[in-house]
Amino acid sequence: MTSPITAPPKRSAWPYAIVAVFVLFAVYIGSMVYQAMQTDVNLVSADYYQKELAHQQRMNAVARTAALPTPVQVRHDAASRRLTLQLPAALAGQAVQGQVHFFRPSDKALDFTLPLQLAADQRQLINTNKMAPGLWRVQLDFTAGGQAYFLEQDLTVIE
Repeated sequence: MTSPITAPPKRSAWPYAIVAVFVLFAVYIGSMVYQAMQTDVNLVSADYYQKELAHQQRMNAVARTAALPTPVQVRHDAASRRLTLQLPAALAGQAVQGQVHFFRPSDKALDFTLPLQLAADQRQLINTNKMAPGLWRVQLDFTAGGQAYFLEQDLTVIE
C-alpha cells in the first residue's frame, strides 16, 4: 500500500505581514527621532534676561498709562486729515519727552517715527495727508516726571 501524497501545508502570509508592519513602524519612528535630534531648537536667546526686563518695563509703562486720571487721547479726524494726541492735564508742568511711532503692519517700508512735540495745552497735531490709506498702529512712547508711559492704538486712515 502506498500512502497518498500529501501536499505541504499552506503557509499563511499574516505573520510576515505583521512583522513587516512592525519593522516599517520602527524604521519610521527611528527616522522621526533622528530628524528631531538633528533639528536645532533655540527657544532661549542669548540676552533673554535683558529682553525680559525690557518687556517688564514696557508692561509697567502700559499699566502706568492706564492708571492716569484721564486717558491719553489719540483721535483722527478724517475730514481734516489730522491726528490729535492729547495728554492728560495731570502731566502738565512736567518735562515730557518721547516719540510717536507709526507702524504699518502690511508694509514695513511705510513705518516712520516723529518726535513728541507738545503745545502748551499738552496737545500735538499731526498731519496724515502723506499716510497711505489703511490700518496703522500708533505707538506713543514718552516719559514725564521720570516715569515711562506707553500707549498703542490702531488707526485707520481713509482716503
